[in-house]
Amino acid sequence: MTINQYEFSQNPLDLTTFDTRKRWQLRPPPQFPAPWAVEWGTDVYGLWQTFAVKGIPLKMRYIPPGQFLMGSPENEPERADNERQHPVEITQGLWLAETTVTQALWRAVMGENPSYFNPEVNEKVNDTSEEELSVEQVSWYDCQQFFKQLNQLIPSLELTFPTEAQWEYACRAGSLTPFNTGENITTEQANFNGDSSYANFPKGEKRGSTIPVKSFQANTWGLYQMHGNVWEWCLDYKREYPKNSKTLKLDPTGPLEHELAALHGGCWIYDAGLCRSAFRYAFARDARSRIIGVRPCSTTGQQGQPEAARER
Repeated sequence: MTINQYEFSQNPLDLTTFDTRKRWQLRPPPQFPAPWAVEWGTDVYGLWQTFAVKGIPLKMRYIPPGQFLMGSPENEPERADNERQHPVEITQGLWLAETTVTQALWRAVMGENPSYFNPEVNEKVNDTSEEELSVEQVSWYDCQQFFKQLNQLIPSLELTFPTEAQWEYACRAGSLTPFNTGENITTEQANFNGDSSYANFPKGEKRGSTIPVKSFQANTWGLYQMHGNVWEWCLDYKREYPKNSKTLKLDPTGPLEHELAALHGGCWIYDAGLCRSAFRYAFARDARSRIIGVRPCSTTGQQGQPEAARER
């Protein structure tokens, strides 16, 4: 038994000290592969399984349960007041798409490609394909309809949006720094407006468009471009973080009926500071923009159900 395994055995809910890449081994999903999987396996990032529609695949990565610090410390450059750092526990695992939904998958399900950066009509991206580019110009409600139709095609899949807490937990993948890449991020690691650098680090490239979804290195859990490229819709609106920074929240969610929904991750046209793991943005749920896409998740077959925020 390693030191980390010993620590885990003493407090099985606290995974903060355990090797992030191996968390799934101690908190595996109750069912693997899932009924919807057409391919599955393990790799350096952990468990994965893929579904497909009309031959267009999307690989889902297993995000195991665990605790993390949500928000940012007071000394983090460019932080906002609504990012008060506090502990959160994600009590059930989830399957999160390793990339945002591509234009090809959206077309396979919905029969159209609404994207501004459509390679058939936009010369900025005409050297790429719908299989490589994120769908954008999709509202929260459009995505909800996409999930509904996709879940009818694959009834056991049950795709939905991640909550803010699930999204940040997956983005960080064990990191405590402003980005999962460390204290800084460059345009060689993410797609953002390089004319505006972060915390006085050197400036970088300004691409002026989205780029292929598997550009750059994935994070520790195998998720691509959690920083930059397109903002990603969340299930909930921004909740108010607890004033007591030591209060543990279990599976917290913000307002679900608000006219706005939270966005995370930053995008190709904004600066690096807005790509931080803790940064929170919001948009009207009926809005469509070339800077917003979606990364679906599924909790199918996981033990327990997400609970509203509660203190312990």
